Amino acid sequence: MVQLSKFLAVAAACLAAPAIAHPGEKHDPHVVKREVHTRDAMAAHAKRSLGGCESTLHARELNKRSIARRSRTVQKLRQKRGISANPQKWRRDLAALEKWEAIDHNRTGILDYSAATPESIIFAANTSCILTPTVTDGPYYVWGEVMRQNVKEDEYSEGVDVFLEVQYIDINTCKPVPGALVDIWQANATGVYSGISVSGNYAADGWDSTYLRGIQQTDRDGVATFESIIPGHYDGRATHTHLLTHLNATLLPNKTLKADTGSVAHIGQLFWNEALRTAVEETYPYDTNTQAVTSNADDMWSILQADSAYDPFPEYIYLGDDLDDGLFAWIQIGINATTDYTDDDYYNIAAYHYASGGVSNSDSAIGGSGGGTAPSGSAMPSGSAVPTTSA
Repeated sequence: MVQLSKFLAVAAACLAAPAIAHPGEKHDPHVVKREVHTRDAMAAHAKRSLGGCESTLHARELNKRSIARRSRTVQKLRQKRGISANPQKWRRDLAALEKWEAIDHNRTGILDYSAATPESIIFAANTSCILTPTVTDGPYYVWGEVMRQNVKEDEYSEGVDVFLEVQYIDINTCKPVPGALVDIWQANATGVYSGISVSGNYAADGWDSTYLRGIQQTDRDGVATFESIIPGHYDGRATHTHLLTHLNATLLPNKTLKADTGSVAHIGQLFWNEALRTAVEETYPYDTNTQAVTSNADDMWSILQADSAYDPFPEYIYLGDDLDDGLFAWIQIGINATTDYTDDDYYNIAAYHYASGGVSNSDSAIGGSGGGTAPSGSAMPSGSAVPTTSA
């Protein structure tokens, strides 16, 4: 029996608290407030755009392919991992509540489905909001990471496995966005990022570390897939995963991105609901994390009117009957393919990774004024490949 329950989706979840979002992050709250209103207007436009084309033949066919692909992916993962127990699907209740502070993320409505339940119910997905630069990339984005589907390494990557599918849809056409180059990065199980070296969030091996970072290119259906772990928490932030999407960027022979090419079409964060976080953090090594826990509600910059247009929580399914078997998660993200956030204050490069190792960007939000331009004479970061086996 497949069990389904769907957690709440709300507008405020697309925001990260600018005052405490990341150690070293600097944003003017008045500017953030203005951008909140801009984001709301953009999301409303995106919803109208999607509504105008979602019934077209190509949109319906894309949806059918996506449902079938997710079903095949889960079947293959279960076979590969030797799992025979029934998978469990957890879905969020889409009811919009009046205030973010009133939301109980642990509220679930568990519905039992038979083996005859259509795949279209189990593996459907709602296209999320445009996660605009109101959701900053934070001060831990590193340019020069390599193309790899599995971002786990031999060290610092132990945790609950998650196989993540991210699908990008152009809000103006309801067509997929192929060829996009998607950066992913997150903290490990004990709340530590790789590739940076700052007090309070120090990565083992400092600027040279690369665990839980990587790049993938979207296929003809706008899909990029990653093998990672559920991230751990750290003081001041709810549990989240970063995504940053480049269009028309140049891929170098060493499988890194060439600097100053293409556009930044999307900056966003995926959040993981409280029920899942709680269950995950009862396992090792998450239970060794001594940093303070911040809930999704406390992560918000302000209490805003809930809106079903915003949905930054991935759908996910337990591959087996417990977390040891891992998760498959997926989300659709609507973007405006003509938008470019390269010069936006929220696009910040903390460091560059070269074949010889990582170096800090002195102009980043950690120690500088923000922004992200490569050092003179260093326009082509060339990070070397690193082990990608599971910890």
